[in-house]
Amino acid sequence: MISAGEFRNGVTFEMDGNVFSIIEFQHVKPGKGAAFVRTKLKNVITGSVIEKTFNPNDKYPPAYVERKTMQYLYNDGNLYYFMDNETYEQLPINKNVLSDNFKFVQENMECKVLSHKGNVFGVEPPFFVELKIVETDPGFKGDTATNATKPAILETGAQIRVPLFIDQDEVIRVDTRTGEYMERA
Repeated sequence: MISAGEFRNGVTFEMDGNVFSIIEFQHVKPGKGAAFVRTKLKNVITGSVIEKTFNPNDKYPPAYVERKTMQYLYNDGNLYYFMDNETYEQLPINKNVLSDNFKFVQENMECKVLSHKGNVFGVEPPFFVELKIVETDPGFKGDTATNATKPAILETGAQIRVPLFIDQDEVIRVDTRTGEYMERA
C-alpha cells in the first residue's frame, strides 16, 4: 500500500476501481487544521484528468505499470505500429493514446510503451532526440547575445523555437518532455 503522503509525480495507484497516475502533487500544511495533499491525477485508461485532495494517511494499492521498450515502425492512418524488440511482434496503437510529445518521434526510434493488465494507455518517447531542421529563417553570425528565438520546422513536422544562429539543415537536440531546443548535435 502507498500512502498519500508518499505521492510523487509518475506514481500509479488504484482507487475506486480505476488506475490513476499522478501528474502534479503538492503537500500543503496550513496554519490551522491538518495537512493535506493536493493532486492532479490522470486516469490512465480513459485519459481524463481530475484534481483531488487527499489526507496524507490515506492508503491505496499501487498499480503495476509495464514499461516495455518497443521500436516505432510506421503509421497507417490512425494506427501507429510498434515492434517488440524481443519477440518481433507488431503492436498497433491508436493515435488517441499517443501524447503531444510523440510529434518528435521518427520511424525506427525506440519508445517505452506503457500498459496496465494488457491495456496500452501511453507511449513515452526518448527524453532527447536529434532531429534535422527542414525549414527556418537564415541564421546570422553573432546573434548569441540575446535570448531571441525564431520558429523552425523539424523533419518530423514538429515546430519549435530555436536561437537565431541556427540554420536550415542543421541537426539539433530536442528535449521531448518540454519541446525545447537543447543544443546543436
